[in-house]
Amino acid sequence: MPNRSSGVAVAAGLALLVVLAGCASPVAELPATEPESEPATTTTVGASPTTTGSTARTAEPTATTPSGTPTATPTAVADRRSPWGDEPIVVSVRDTAGTGREWTPLVEEATAYWEASAERFAGFPVDYAVRPDASNPDLIVEFVDTVPVCEGADDAAGCAPLIEDRRQITRPETVYVRTGFSDDSTVRIIEHELGHTLGLRHDDAPQEIMASRSVLYTEERPNATERAFPWDDADFTVYVDVANASDPAGAREQVRHALEYYEDDAPGMPTNITFTRVDNASDAEIVVRSAGTSPCGSGAASCGETRGWDPDGDGAIETYSQLRVSLVDLDTDAVAWHTGYWLAYGFGAEEDADKPPPFRDADYDERRSEWWT
Repeated sequence: MPNRSSGVAVAAGLALLVVLAGCASPVAELPATEPESEPATTTTVGASPTTTGSTARTAEPTATTPSGTPTATPTAVADRRSPWGDEPIVVSVRDTAGTGREWTPLVEEATAYWEASAERFAGFPVDYAVRPDASNPDLIVEFVDTVPVCEGADDAAGCAPLIEDRRQITRPETVYVRTGFSDDSTVRIIEHELGHTLGLRHDDAPQEIMASRSVLYTEERPNATERAFPWDDADFTVYVDVANASDPAGAREQVRHALEYYEDDAPGMPTNITFTRVDNASDAEIVVRSAGTSPCGSGAASCGETRGWDPDGDGAIETYSQLRVSLVDLDTDAVAWHTGYWLAYGFGAEEDADKPPPFRDADYDERRSEWWT
């Protein structure tokens, strides 16, 4: 029975800014170590948050460049008048997506921000009356599954009309907010969109609110280690580099045995796993490599590293995007076992008791046997 050392490394979610409604890619990685004197220890490394920006629909730009790009007419913030008039802006709340979530407190938090900040940044004071079921509101904050195409973005987190003059207003105006984000991120989206209804553009202050790029986190999701299968699907691209192995051809054959073991429905593993070889590690979801210089812990014969997404910003991966297996100075006939061990780990069996039988307390000879047959 191997002597295992322990050590866990966790990467916090890092901020990744995305223009408008783009998508994110992993930006953070920590070295990880795993089985022992053969495999070392088990550790999961972190990734980045999934991010989505919010944008606004521009209504009647005040000026246009020859190319048709909207440009802002300079405004003296100090002497602006509210396009909404002096009465409180009545805001209703609609859960068009049918989530049943309590949105009103989030809208109230966003409107309170502008009640305290509008005079400084928009040039006039503003008051809101949030009445969720108002029959004749000035403004509707509508929570939707998908925001209508907005300023050319088809995956925006929010959308609102840019209102700079009272003649632009057709009551009720509508602010769209996409569902699925955390409370804090939802408030940020609403604040951003309400800023547009006060005449503020993406290049205006306060930039922490009005910037067209923003880090947004989803509602809480199960971590990868809490999910039965922590990948988006079971069709994997694989890159194998065993050039540093003592017997590259033999090591490659051993890796093939490990992959086929899972394609043939390994016990306790998903039954629809497939592997497609690729020629570039950057294109692979699974990378198996003989290490020239060991990235593993002292005395470790192999280690595994998972990378992935942290869309809810809790510092833990929710979905894996890559598994890297490093093989260190292994006997050729042990390569398949170490590869298979880390594949089981990456497929959701973090504990040895949850892995297929060949990887539970295997001794020296068992690791070098034809265990896949």
